[in-house]
Amino acid sequence: MQIGPYRLKNQLIVAPMAGVTDQPFRNLCIRYGAAMAVSEMLSSNPDVWDTDKSRLRMTHAGEDGIRSVQIAGSDPELMANAAAVNVQQGAQIIDINMGCPAKKVNKKLAGSALLQDPQQVEAILKAVVAAVDVPVTLKIRTGWAPEHRNGVHIAQIAEDCGIAALAVHGRTRQCMYKGDAEYDTIKAIKKQISIPVIANGDILTPEKARFVLDYTGVDALMIGRGAQGRPWIFREIQHYLDTGKMLAPVEMDEKRQVMLEHLKKLYSLYGDYKGIRFARKHVGWYLNQESQRAVRADFNRLVTVDEQCSMVERYFDEFVAN
Repeated sequence: MQIGPYRLKNQLIVAPMAGVTDQPFRNLCIRYGAAMAVSEMLSSNPDVWDTDKSRLRMTHAGEDGIRSVQIAGSDPELMANAAAVNVQQGAQIIDINMGCPAKKVNKKLAGSALLQDPQQVEAILKAVVAAVDVPVTLKIRTGWAPEHRNGVHIAQIAEDCGIAALAVHGRTRQCMYKGDAEYDTIKAIKKQISIPVIANGDILTPEKARFVLDYTGVDALMIGRGAQGRPWIFREIQHYLDTGKMLAPVEMDEKRQVMLEHLKKLYSLYGDYKGIRFARKHVGWYLNQESQRAVRADFNRLVTVDEQCSMVERYFDEFVAN
């Protein structure tokens, strides 16, 4: 798939997820076969850019692969300025968030709340596209509510405004993450517009990836929650798409190595205090089986870097021994 001057090596993209797709996670997914990873959402409000959170999200040193930065907001001028600033900081693609269902975002009339106002959508898209000389992409949901699925109309606006590629989550804002994603709207969008379309939502297995590609006819897939604690899902999906066969489960030694490396990158990026807290979340995803509940609970009580790393080592030593 082509996005502006960038040719993606395959059809697999990491979805932007606030508090998840930081640089360590993005780089890990790229290593395991993702063609591109979109950054965490960055507010278009310059008043918050001096916070530690925003500074880390605007830093691209050490980034692997194409640097795609997602911005969110409701004011066309602020969005255009945020896009320009991030390009100056090294962004190679600007992605616009019109899919986030979170209340704190929607109450500012940003994220998926914008789907209720096609005129404002158009104003924002035109302003951002005009402000930068890099490709601009857009992520949306299928609409605000099941009875108001206007994804096809928004997609037509996006194409007319010069958006280079469109990602669509197969739920409305009202659906949040409940129920099953639906792909009929995504299929209709793909038939209606000529720019690349990317399907997102409930793509948790290689078999589901194959189904969504075939059913919708989209150009690529965007994997979000399916990659949490499982960055190798991109390798698994690509193998299945190439061969029609399932790849053998990841070896425990490899899983140990990945987890420890991931934790150390979190400590390095955030410092010990915040890194320890981010590590709890990621370890919870890596060890998400019911039988691992006690291990997760013990890990969440640890308060030092050494304790966390030692516990991961012990867990795998005991697993292998047993």
